[in-house]
Amino acid sequence: MKRGLKYLGLTLALCLALPGCRDAEFATALDGSAGPLVIYPDYKEVTIPANIAPLNFRYAMQGVRQAKTTFTLGGRSVTLRGAEVEWRLRDWKTFMADAAGQTVTVSAEAVVDGQPVSDQWSFYVSEDAIDGWLTYRLIEPSYQMYNEICIMERCIENFDETTISDYKHTDNACMNCHVHGQSRGDYSLFYIRGPKGGAILNQNGKLRKLTLNAPGMLSGTVYGELHPAGRFGVFSTNVILPSFHTMAGKRMEVYDSASDLTVADFENNKMINVPHVARADKFETFPCFSADGRSVFYCVADTLPVPQRIHEVKYDLVRADFDPSTGRIGEQVDTVWSGRAHDASVCHPKASPDGRWLLFTVADYGTFPLFHTECMLYLTDLQTGETRPLDEIKGDKSDSYHSWSSNSRWFVFASKRGDGQYGKPYFCHVDADGRMTKPFVLPQRSSRFYVYNLKSFNVPDLGDASTGITVRDAARLFKSPNEAFSQAE
Repeated sequence: MKRGLKYLGLTLALCLALPGCRDAEFATALDGSAGPLVIYPDYKEVTIPANIAPLNFRYAMQGVRQAKTTFTLGGRSVTLRGAEVEWRLRDWKTFMADAAGQTVTVSAEAVVDGQPVSDQWSFYVSEDAIDGWLTYRLIEPSYQMYNEICIMERCIENFDETTISDYKHTDNACMNCHVHGQSRGDYSLFYIRGPKGGAILNQNGKLRKLTLNAPGMLSGTVYGELHPAGRFGVFSTNVILPSFHTMAGKRMEVYDSASDLTVADFENNKMINVPHVARADKFETFPCFSADGRSVFYCVADTLPVPQRIHEVKYDLVRADFDPSTGRIGEQVDTVWSGRAHDASVCHPKASPDGRWLLFTVADYGTFPLFHTECMLYLTDLQTGETRPLDEIKGDKSDSYHSWSSNSRWFVFASKRGDGQYGKPYFCHVDADGRMTKPFVLPQRSSRFYVYNLKSFNVPDLGDASTGITVRDAARLFKSPNEAFSQAE
């Protein structure tokens, strides 16, 4: 009860503080919906997959009465009445059954402040489906501490949400970084931190709790990715420190005072250190595999004293060979995109499963861009080597963590666009030529969900099936001993 009153009080305080809770400024401030009738979330002129949950929205304007919204597809129409446009799931699925490859027209009429108003827009239904499962960490956007963290899994074809791991069963420990290997639901990893914690590895439904640490490493593993073949994972080991300042749009930094790369051999419980990519004069972080598993992409910067010179820390995006038979990273390192040459810094590289694209995040400096308003996504064509900023999908606040769908036609990314506080998962379609469509936020059952939600969706990650992991599994593993890893010769 006390928790509910706490959130109610915070919500009311936010609503009183934001003029947008009173009129259309709320929706336009959040995501830019325009036109005679302003809607929130903004689903005007978007491209969606046919298997997405209903696009529920509301007319975010003062004095809306007698609203009527008609959706037309071919010769069929469905009309919903009221300022809150919320579909029954069964009706939406029926309406969308044959919609792939077609455009849905939306016609709206309402009385606003006593005057009749009409509007019309559309959305296109792609023939490309999206992976049906999304995992994410729900976390309060605190700058000083974590509390009551959960890792969740949502079926994005409906509104079913389940808990993978929560604070109630893990002594309120920090949890983070749930990632799928190659978008596979049966192949994933996340961390429970703290004295009883470990890396929870899911391989074909078999769950293991691992201590991915060994003598000679800076720390346990932090950021990383799973190899397509299943035997290896590539990770960074980081000594991480936070910093706070008053710069507009950059209120918090999290930076490395030291960082290296390492490879975990899950079959032999070995950590493979590679001296030429674990150098004291370089910061190395955010490694990921290529789609074929024969390369490692990662971010590297010159070691500088921090926080004194944090604004000078510029990470390049580089590539090295990877040997899937030994787990060794090659000595030759090639620059894919130079952050230093562009007076910028790279983090979060992710290769598309088809091997065509490399998506990554760019900010002014450092590797923690969540509070950098300039932070945006870039795309490299791995066939041509061309790299470009994705200006067409850039929000007014930070766009950061991202994940590909298994067919390489969709990706999800976390964005603080609008309010600047709460990260939300946005989806974007990319065609064979790299053209992007207008991003849209994850649909929710209630059209007011994002008005009252007080948690950030952190590190959204797509999977082609459910992980099958339950909160009971996580609680059992939390109490169980860890599998130890030793240093490879």
